[in-house]
Amino acid sequence: MTQAENAHDDIPEMPRDVRVRFCPSPTGTPHVGMIRTALFNWAEARHTHGTFVFRIEDTDAHRDSEESYDQILDALHWLGIDWDEGLEVGGPDGPYRQSERSEIYADVAKRLLEAGYAYESYSTSEEIEARNVAAGRPKAFGYDGYDRDLSDEQKAAFRAEGRKPALRVRMPDEDVAFDDLIRGRIEFKAGSVPDYVIVRPNGDPLYTLTNPVDDAMMRINVVLRGEDLLSSTPRQIVVYRYLMKLGVAKEMPLFGHMPYVMGKGKKKLSKRDPESNLFLHRDHGFIREGLLNYLALLGWSIAPDRDVFSMEEMVEHFDVSDVKANPAHFDIDKAISINAEHIRMLEPQDFLNRSVPYLHRDGVVSADSWDALTDREREVLQAAAPLVQPRVRLLGEVSGMVASLLSGEEYIEPAPDARKQLKDSAADVLDRTIAALEGVDDAAWSTDSLHELLDRVLVEEGGIKPRLAFGPIRVAVSGRRVSPPLFESMAIIGKPLTLARLRGLRAHL
Repeated sequence: MTQAENAHDDIPEMPRDVRVRFCPSPTGTPHVGMIRTALFNWAEARHTHGTFVFRIEDTDAHRDSEESYDQILDALHWLGIDWDEGLEVGGPDGPYRQSERSEIYADVAKRLLEAGYAYESYSTSEEIEARNVAAGRPKAFGYDGYDRDLSDEQKAAFRAEGRKPALRVRMPDEDVAFDDLIRGRIEFKAGSVPDYVIVRPNGDPLYTLTNPVDDAMMRINVVLRGEDLLSSTPRQIVVYRYLMKLGVAKEMPLFGHMPYVMGKGKKKLSKRDPESNLFLHRDHGFIREGLLNYLALLGWSIAPDRDVFSMEEMVEHFDVSDVKANPAHFDIDKAISINAEHIRMLEPQDFLNRSVPYLHRDGVVSADSWDALTDREREVLQAAAPLVQPRVRLLGEVSGMVASLLSGEEYIEPAPDARKQLKDSAADVLDRTIAALEGVDDAAWSTDSLHELLDRVLVEEGGIKPRLAFGPIRVAVSGRRVSPPLFESMAIIGKPLTLARLRGLRAHL
């Protein structure tokens, strides 16, 4: 394979009526690379006012699963990636699951065979390897074209042995070249791609047949997919040429191959890497706006000096020709930072609505929806939202920030890192604080008055440094080293509970 040095000189123009597709295989949990592919296709369709088709490639009965199929749908619905034709919404070119299109593939395969574009191949993998070794080639060199010109007598002899043929595509004796939307001119030299199987001996069609047939029949004219599929593109182009001659396809689609997503150690991000697991990110508390924003940066940017943007802005600016060919590196810290920006941009009530399922999961509140919470829970959370929302990066962090505000416990066991923060002066600080707060009227129990009182008693009169003065109080009230603002937290939980927690920590020093 050769690739142009100045790729953008060879970028073809997009068709007027763009039709793109997302066609995952339901094998395993949805991963960030899969969703990045869906996102870029969706953005291109929305930017060009084109059509986004969603289908499932589920012809591998040994690997495909309904659980994975349901998870893919769940992921797209959660992220708000919608489609115009395909599963659930219908369309003129269904069915949209390959497992329901077997008659279509059988018919096309028969026509390719009858036209001479495909041929019967009886060679076993062991025979192919043996011929390679005998010819002085590497054992795993690949198929040698042995069955290309079998006579009718030879075929009959193989059938008499009980053999069933696979179908292979007859590759042309010429270079296969195309202009990639991202990488420019790419050429595969003649002979570099052997004749390949499109139908197994048992009659099952392979990806090499089903994918281009579906694209042709669904009139897909722009194919945006991962770089890992680049090696299969000459196969698709050759099948497409034959499909066009048969009248199955009207035109050759444009191809664009998106860059690899790399993980730690400059290795390709594997499906098995935790950072690749889409639902793990959701479990940690990524919101769709933040995660989609970061995935968009894996090969594309809205501007050189801007990382945070909405999906509406992405749609407005997206152009597949701006996607970079170089590998993109998944940086979890940057992803979390961008997610934090989007959390801060949420309306307060939206922030609370999205946080409640995480709070319920962590046993902090009584229900998993805002309307089902108790009056007290809603009251506390509304008071806490302005304190917490600017400080969390993931919705999964909200529980740790508000648990102490919602709890009625009179003593909260400090977290290990919080207890380490307590110095020898902690007992004196707590004694002075308890004495000062006991005299505060309920009506005067407010953020400003508490701050003013304790600043005077502990810092000004007691000569205690602020870090040492307020650290023990924070640990007593929240059990944490980092919490929502201290005096606001004391105002929310009230005088009796604040004093009880101060006395509780004092007793456990």
